[in-house]
Amino acid sequence: MIPLPVAFRLAIALLFMVNSVIVHAQDLKPGLPGMAPSKWITIKHTQAPDRSFRTSKSKRKTYTQEDAAFKCWIPIMLKTQYSVIAGPQYRTEQLELKSSGENPIHELSNWNLRSIGLDLKSLIMLDSVSWLLVNFNANQCGNLNDVAMKDVPVNFTLTSLFLQKKSARKEVGFGLMMNTLFHKFTLMPVMAFNYNFSKTCGIEMCLPQKIVLRTNLSPTDIVYAKAEAMSRSYYIKYDDKDSSPFRRTELDLGLAYNKQINKLVGVEAFGGYRRNISCYLPEDIVAVKTSGAVFTLELYVKPPRL
Repeated sequence: MIPLPVAFRLAIALLFMVNSVIVHAQDLKPGLPGMAPSKWITIKHTQAPDRSFRTSKSKRKTYTQEDAAFKCWIPIMLKTQYSVIAGPQYRTEQLELKSSGENPIHELSNWNLRSIGLDLKSLIMLDSVSWLLVNFNANQCGNLNDVAMKDVPVNFTLTSLFLQKKSARKEVGFGLMMNTLFHKFTLMPVMAFNYNFSKTCGIEMCLPQKIVLRTNLSPTDIVYAKAEAMSRSYYIKYDDKDSSPFRRTELDLGLAYNKQINKLVGVEAFGGYRRNISCYLPEDIVAVKTSGAVFTLELYVKPPRL
């Protein structure tokens, strides 16, 4: 894994300089009692073993999909009715060869898959029970072994959501998401629904991304049954051909356990089944097995409260 860019190291330093401001920001956020704490800094590692690919002239080879991701949040503007925060993010991914013998599609394991991006999130308080959430994301994702970062197209996503607290136990929201991915435009509706069945049990929905059933075992222990969609797209130049995307869409189904270790630090572990919805590869590589087990371990730092 290559070192984090200097910009991200500086971002971490800035976060520690503005902790008292972040405390105020958390009070502006909607949410229900029992939901997971806000995450200030997140480091996440994922492994999805036993995936296999082949070419038209070779037997299949087995890989492990492995990625590591980092994200942090920096306050930009914090007012009583309005706030803006920025979230620089970085992800590295590799397809690690597990089969022995000659590897006719060694290019897969040599891919240097990287993603660098920035979220700008704003929260506008319309009244005491209503908010407008706007999130803008820009990112570049590619195989940096063969494509220079300056040649990778910038992807954009804009999401706007109106969220209203209907009662102390229920929140409902609706909005739109616009996305440009390698010059392809997509527009789709989004919906949020959060509801507490009791003090220790609730449901959290953000469609079309995830559905989560939550059980609070204690104030610091949460168990989830979750279904969460994810998409990965990388700009690839393969075998000296024109650049094209390596793209896959998947659905994770399983159980997660969130543990707040102390007032600042927490961990979350997830295990389950990753179902591949679609997988687009360079034309002479065929995906043989794209679904299977997935395991994730996440370390996070909560916003400090003074």
